Amino acid sequence: MRSLPGTQLNRSAGGLSLDAVPFDGLLAESSRCQGDARSVLKVCGDAFRYRIAATVSFQPAYLELYQTGELKRRAERAMAMLSDCTLCPRVCNVNRAEERTGTCGSGRYAIVSSAFAHFGEEGCLRGRCGSGTIFFAWCNLRCAFCQNWETSWEGEGREVTAEELASVMLQLQAQGCHNINLVSPSHVVAPILAALVIALEQGLRLPLVYNSGGYDSLAALALLDGVVDIYMPDFKFWDSAQAERYCAAADYPEVARQAIREMQRQVGPLTLDDSGIAQRGLLLRHLVMPGGVAGTEAILEWVARELGRDTYVNVMMQYRPAGRVRGGEFSEIDSPVSEGEFRRALEAARKAGLIRLDRHSAARD
Repeated sequence: MRSLPGTQLNRSAGGLSLDAVPFDGLLAESSRCQGDARSVLKVCGDAFRYRIAATVSFQPAYLELYQTGELKRRAERAMAMLSDCTLCPRVCNVNRAEERTGTCGSGRYAIVSSAFAHFGEEGCLRGRCGSGTIFFAWCNLRCAFCQNWETSWEGEGREVTAEELASVMLQLQAQGCHNINLVSPSHVVAPILAALVIALEQGLRLPLVYNSGGYDSLAALALLDGVVDIYMPDFKFWDSAQAERYCAAADYPEVARQAIREMQRQVGPLTLDDSGIAQRGLLLRHLVMPGGVAGTEAILEWVARELGRDTYVNVMMQYRPAGRVRGGEFSEIDSPVSEGEFRRALEAARKAGLIRLDRHSAARD
C-alpha cells in the first residue's frame, strides 16, 4: 500500500496524535481499537478494494460538486469569509486570516488533536473497520461539562495545513475506514473544504460525517450543501436559560433547531448499505443529563414532530461530571445519569413515536 506524505500520527493515551515530522505511513495502533489493532487494520485494509466493488453505485456527495468546479469555489468562498469571520453563530467578525481569534480560538488553520480508526462510534459508522475520526481542537461552544477539556477548551493538538489535513484523510481511507468523521468541525469549515479539494484530487472517495455540537450557522451549512453525506449533530438543550448556563450560548436551542432542519433538508433520513453501514442522511444524538436539565422530552417530541418518526436517534447515557462541573459551581449536574433517568428518556422517545433508536440506546431498555 502506497504511503502518503504528510504528518506522522503517533500513538498516545488518547489515540493517535499529530507530530511535526515526516512519515512513511499511518501507524495502525490506537488505544481505542477493539482487539488486536494490527490484525484488525490488516483485514480492513486488505478488504477495502472489495468494499469499493460491492458499493460501486455509491458516490460521495462532494464528487459531483468537484466535477462542476463548485467545490473549489465553495472552499475559496469559505476561506475568504475568515477575514471577517461569520462562519458560526458567534459572528465574532475577527480576521482569522491574520491569525486573530474569537470565541472558538482558531485562526486560519485547523488544529488536529488526534486521528484514528474509531471503534467506539455508532455501529452504522464504525462497522468492521472503524470510522476514520479526526478530532479538531477548540470549539465554538463553551460547555462547562466538556469531557474533552484539553482539546476543546485548551486547544491541545497541532496546527495543520490543508495539504496535511488532506493527507490524514487519505491515510484513514488507506486503512480501510468506512468514512471520514469530522469531530467538532463547526469552527473549521473553511480549512476542511480546502483540504477536501486536495484529498479528492488524490483519490478520496469516502462519505463525510459532519459530527457537530449542533451550533452551526446556516451560512456554513450552505457551504456544505452537497458536500456532507452524513450529518451527526447533537441536540444538547431545549431551554435557552439552561443553554446559557451550561454552554454560554443562550441562542443554542433556536440555532440548533434551524441547523438540524437544514441538515435534514440536505440529506434526508439516514440510509444504510446492505452491510448496515451509513451512507447518507441525518443521525441525531442527544445526551441525557442529570435532573432533566437538557429538556430531553421536549427535544424528542420536536424531533418526531418536525423531522419525522423515522429520524435515526442515539439517546446517550455517557454523561459524567467533567470540566468545570467538578469545581462545585454546577453541583446540580455533578453526578452521573441514573438508570431511572435514562429509562425515562427512552420512554419519552417511545411516547414521541420515534421508531429508529440506535441499538445501543434500545439495548439498555
